[in-house]
Amino acid sequence: MPSPFPLGAAQGKGFCMHGEYKVPGGKLVVADLEVREGRLADLRISGDFFLEPTEALDDITRSLTGLAADTPPEHLAMAIRDNLRPGAALVGFTAESVAIAVRRALGLAKSWHDFEWEILDTGPTAPALHLALDDVLAREVAAGRRRPALRIWHWDRPAIIIGNFQSLSNEVDMAAADRLGVTVVRRVTGGGAMFVEPGSALTYSLYAPGELVDGMDFAASYAFLDQWVLKALNALGIEASYKPLNDITSPKGKIGGAAQKRYAGGAVLHHVTMAYDMDADKMTALLRIGREKISDKGIVSAGKRVDPVRSQTGLSQEAVLARMLETFSSLYGARSGTVSPDEMAEAQKLAREKFEDPTWTAHLP
Repeated sequence: MPSPFPLGAAQGKGFCMHGEYKVPGGKLVVADLEVREGRLADLRISGDFFLEPTEALDDITRSLTGLAADTPPEHLAMAIRDNLRPGAALVGFTAESVAIAVRRALGLAKSWHDFEWEILDTGPTAPALHLALDDVLAREVAAGRRRPALRIWHWDRPAIIIGNFQSLSNEVDMAAADRLGVTVVRRVTGGGAMFVEPGSALTYSLYAPGELVDGMDFAASYAFLDQWVLKALNALGIEASYKPLNDITSPKGKIGGAAQKRYAGGAVLHHVTMAYDMDADKMTALLRIGREKISDKGIVSAGKRVDPVRSQTGLSQEAVLARMLETFSSLYGARSGTVSPDEMAEAQKLAREKFEDPTWTAHLP
């Protein structure tokens, strides 16, 4: 396997490398460095962050100098934390964000612009097939057989999608679902249950290479991967922000939530459902949202937790979706793509054999 580091650096000649990382909701961190005999040298960490005392910047530089250029990101961050003087305050950035900037300078961690992104739209689709497409496309990205992509979902029927680790009976009133003709499926990611109807939800998936979130834990990667949609919502006049761990929210209420899965081979499935419109009465009739679930929200009704995009913008679903895609394309240079016939056939088979199987749906009854 060829070295990931420039040839000049491997030969000890030195090679100036530059990496940047913008902390979601925080500051920019920049790393300039050289690699000599396989080790970090001549480091300069800079950015628009705040750091007290000023001398702590020297602590960060000294902690990284001389480390092997292929040091894992978590070990880079640990070295920084272990060598910071007592009382040092990092504001707007973290040891982990410095590690990401260093790894980007080395070419080991990548940014959005290092990839050719596609936008996929499969039209109105059955819930089980949506879930199967997620699994298939994420594995194809992990295997290097397709470009990273943003896929837009359209629902062909009302559905409840529960998280992989939720109890079916605790979350869903199945008698109400049968009575109202609502399909119930289980996804491969964790998180909570969601109720969707055609025209009521804005749902998308990202199939991203693992290098895009190199050095980030799950919490950091959630916010990072949804920065683009926050920009789109802000442009529509919504004061959207990220609320850890996985909520997109606003001063008027929750807008949506994200879920994620990491695949062997190096890919991230990150999908989000946001409420465009909502039938709160139907949702509460279908979902057994208990008091414990909302006890830390300061509210007395699950229906009041959510404030849909429609009520905050007055725009059609098509207009909101168009702004989202325009934002993603302008930021990352994405182009239109398609799901291949082989990918679709594999997804249809997986939908039949797994996601439509009552055994899978009720594996936590």
